[in-house]
Amino acid sequence: MAYDASDYETITLERRGNVAILTLNRPDRLNAINRAMMADLPAAIAAVKADDEVRVLVVTGAGRGFCAGADLMGAGPVATGQPPVQVSQDERLDEMGWVGRWAMMWAGLDKPVIGAINGVAAGAGMSTALACDVRIGSENARFKSVFIERSLSPDSGLSFFLPRVVGYAAAADLIFTSRAVGAEEARSLGLLNRLVPAAELLDAALAYAEEMARWPPMALRSSKRVLQHNIEAGLEEALRYETAGLAYARKAAGDVKESRDSFLEKRPGVYTGT
Repeated sequence: MAYDASDYETITLERRGNVAILTLNRPDRLNAINRAMMADLPAAIAAVKADDEVRVLVVTGAGRGFCAGADLMGAGPVATGQPPVQVSQDERLDEMGWVGRWAMMWAGLDKPVIGAINGVAAGAGMSTALACDVRIGSENARFKSVFIERSLSPDSGLSFFLPRVVGYAAAADLIFTSRAVGAEEARSLGLLNRLVPAAELLDAALAYAEEMARWPPMALRSSKRVLQHNIEAGLEEALRYETAGLAYARKAAGDVKESRDSFLEKRPGVYTGT
């Protein structure tokens, strides 16, 4: 599947082998989220999910920032907290609002997502980074919760993702103080899994993605589903869900056979998802 650049106003989407690269592309605004991006991102994530050639997604930002959160200089609900002049009945009845749907969009993608954090990730941008399964960053990476500075409590999934990444007390520290966290501290807290020089960030993220993409794709997607589900489950439910996940992974009978054959023949496996 080829991606048409004209489909998106605020992002770029490309595929290199089995890895898709989604770049937030409003560098003049540090890739802050506006209404156009709210439309572009769900469409892009849906395209990645539907593309069986894509096994892993890398998300990064153009220019100096990863994502500075909601665009406070734009028009509409992101800037003012009020509905725009023209709004549908469905939007008015949407209890989650765009911030809830934003978090659900990332959580609903059952393919591994790697955040390549090239600069500041603040507010909803920090939530976006934390919604990724893993994060690799450069020395320019910086995290800031921001919400309390705007007289807000966390949204866009931050209160869910952050304590699961760093633990409750560290999450409380970052939310209640709104202090900035640089790259080295982010690595020690677990906000970043890996830290690399800025010039090597995208190449390192792609290499990281290829470590994952070389494995059977059905097993990879099933593994993410099981991991997501079981972080919230009790033991018995978790074990039942693991068994269900095994059944999904084993439906790719060709890859099951290839995994066995490649092991016995002491060679890398070649997996097709079938």
